[in-house]
Amino acid sequence: MPAPLALTLGDPAGVGPEIIAKAWRALKDEGPAFVVIGDRELLAAQGAPTVEAASLADAARSFAEALPVLHQPLSAPVQAGAPSPAHAPAVIGWIETATALALTGEASGVVTAPIAKAPLYAAGFKFPGHTEFLADLTSLAPLAGERGPVMMLASGDLRTVLVTIHEPYARAPALLTVARIVHVAQVTAEALIRDFGIAHPRLAVAGLNPHAGESGQIGREEIEVIAPAVAALRGRGVDAVGPRPADTLFHPEARQTYDAAVCMYHDQALIPVKMLDFWGGVNVTLGLPIVRTSPDHGVGYDVAGQGIARPDSLIAAVRAAAAIAERRRAA
Repeated sequence: MPAPLALTLGDPAGVGPEIIAKAWRALKDEGPAFVVIGDRELLAAQGAPTVEAASLADAARSFAEALPVLHQPLSAPVQAGAPSPAHAPAVIGWIETATALALTGEASGVVTAPIAKAPLYAAGFKFPGHTEFLADLTSLAPLAGERGPVMMLASGDLRTVLVTIHEPYARAPALLTVARIVHVAQVTAEALIRDFGIAHPRLAVAGLNPHAGESGQIGREEIEVIAPAVAALRGRGVDAVGPRPADTLFHPEARQTYDAAVCMYHDQALIPVKMLDFWGGVNVTLGLPIVRTSPDHGVGYDVAGQGIARPDSLIAAVRAAAAIAERRRAA
């Protein structure tokens, strides 16, 4: 029996507890199995039977009967939809525990329910978000190949990766460099082989400007930065093409020509994924020594506690993490 996944509870005032309980109900019979790192009482309040896990192996065996929880209690009460910095130490501790379990192999990977940055920042959290924190926690673990983190969004036959992530649109062009694009694309190519089983990955690199700059008439970033990066990638043996106009990169026929699209800024990568499958997209962190996925949505304070949050993306994230972990084991 493969090791279960470690699933962090996320922001306790958000939709995390609800969608975790719903995901367990959907997966309890066939798996993949997971153990929740978080507050057992908060999860029990969602109406699902819970069991405190003595070990992750015990959690896998009991998964069909009850939602297994590695109980790390909160020290402050929770009101659904009301974020609080008082929850930050527990939220951070849950991430640290899940990561440690994955690094030792007790967990096959980490799935993270959504967190909100503002309550963590108010408590002194020093990282932009989950991704950077996980990269720091795993920085000393060995990894064959180029190290990330690189953010990938995946749904169906579309995978997009981001060169710049949570940056103001006005700053994105100045942050694009040949080295940065090459790094993101190299991590992506290696991850497509290792984690997705694609022997000869094909990358399509998007332009920044309309019509990919129209030969320099609508911007020169394609000529001065993106095209040289594509040439450098091809020199490394990576099958990369571009810069491609973003407005013709994501229709069904175009998606058949590549395995991942390298995008220059946040919305260029996220809008097509969310248009294709708003509820089922998955966030995958590439270039880490552990497997990590998460749902492609936020904490949902506006719907927390109402019983209407959809678990589709979390279920997809659990399945994606299990599939990646299995490929790594097989390799």
